[in-house]
Amino acid sequence: MGNETNLNHHEKCKNLAEAGRYQEALECMQEQLRVTPGDPEVLNDVGTVLHCLGRSDEAISHLLKARSLRKDSGQILWNLAEIYLASGKAEQAVQLFDDMERTGVFNVDVLNRACDVFINQNDKANATEMLLRSLEMVPEQRVLEPMIEVIRSKRPKIAFFCGWDGMTFLSEIVDFAKQRFEVRLFEGKTEDDMCELMEWSDISWFEWCAQLAVAASNVPKMCKNVIRLHRYEAYLQWPEQVNWGNIDVLVTVGNKVTVDHLLGRLPELESTTTLLSIPNGVNLDKFRFVDRRPGKNLAFLANLRMVKNPVFVLQCMQKLHYLDPDYRLFFGGKFQDQVLEQYMRQMVEALDLGEVVFFDGWQEDVGSWLHDKHFIVSTSICEGHPVGILEGMACGLKPVIHNFLGAKQVFPPEFLFNISEEFCEQILSGPYEPRRYREFVEERYSLKEHVGKINEIFIRFEAEIDQMSGQNATYTGLPAELSAPVFGRD
Repeated sequence: MGNETNLNHHEKCKNLAEAGRYQEALECMQEQLRVTPGDPEVLNDVGTVLHCLGRSDEAISHLLKARSLRKDSGQILWNLAEIYLASGKAEQAVQLFDDMERTGVFNVDVLNRACDVFINQNDKANATEMLLRSLEMVPEQRVLEPMIEVIRSKRPKIAFFCGWDGMTFLSEIVDFAKQRFEVRLFEGKTEDDMCELMEWSDISWFEWCAQLAVAASNVPKMCKNVIRLHRYEAYLQWPEQVNWGNIDVLVTVGNKVTVDHLLGRLPELESTTTLLSIPNGVNLDKFRFVDRRPGKNLAFLANLRMVKNPVFVLQCMQKLHYLDPDYRLFFGGKFQDQVLEQYMRQMVEALDLGEVVFFDGWQEDVGSWLHDKHFIVSTSICEGHPVGILEGMACGLKPVIHNFLGAKQVFPPEFLFNISEEFCEQILSGPYEPRRYREFVEERYSLKEHVGKINEIFIRFEAEIDQMSGQNATYTGLPAELSAPVFGRD
């Protein structure tokens, strides 16, 4: 067939399909496909007709081939999602949603119908995600809020227990959980208060492997228990005091050095509980990226104590100041050791750095404080997974990091230094690539990735709890109907 003949023949096929004469349309389109076997539009239309004839698996096969030939086709993506949803394959449909959004064919109707499929399969976790995303796109959908509440009431209850160093690393996890589960925070004072909240919960999360976690592990088990250990708890007395047989999951934030040290002390730990390593995540919405030019302001973001090794950064700064007196060093954090503070203030004067080193104290708004900085520096001797460095990189600051224990497991070697001469070399020379530093965090250590891995723990527990209780969700159906697949060109 010539091109014009092909077009006329294809138009005839589509007219048959749109008239509901699907078998005739299929035969017509299959004849067309024999002439033009690699035509994504014809493959799309064959898939659509096959679906209308109830042959959905064959339809999906044709549409996947069409998509492989034309990845940017919104029409093919739409039809494929429709058929997945109609076939009860909502998980496959969800995998298309980001591409659908990029091509402009995504809407809340698709999300709400995906939720409907998940609910009918008693997949409360995915149903919740669909409704939350739908509500984020169109907040005016008031009908969704009570539905989310109904589903939430059928999901596990989570209690968070936090002592020791406080909520610094937990608040965003709690916010995430509150959207999906019934959540309570421990505000009691006694062991009885702790047990009462544990008895209420299905999952108890203990932030920091410290006193509360030890106490909880040594009472009769009444719920799923999670402990999250950051780093320095691994070097204290608490891990030996935990009854690990009552702990379902130990989440470690630190790099492998922390885990290896812990296992050296407790070699039976791996056979007693489940160990998961989940690095910290950065909320990229809070840290605005600036594609900045190289400058001369250095940021040291951490509370000042011995393990952070701030004395060494003064030595490095003295050498840098000798090479270029225009560089400035700013400390963002409070002193946690009076002797260290006295020594450092003395050394600032002794090294003649009084005009270029500044102690700015604790920073509530880290993003704003970093706005006029150009380098994020660290001289710690030991870190688990240093959030401050990642926050600086998210803003576009170049990282200059002392080679602490486990540093090579977290950062590329070109960001690391061993001696003060290498510190100066990294600052005075070499590439300055703000976008690369931001992308490093986006690709590896985003908050979305972080809470997603934590959510997997909750979902796993949810499946186990549902299996034991035989629970099913009940809800009121969503106000949406399946849309018809689309024939023709994009």
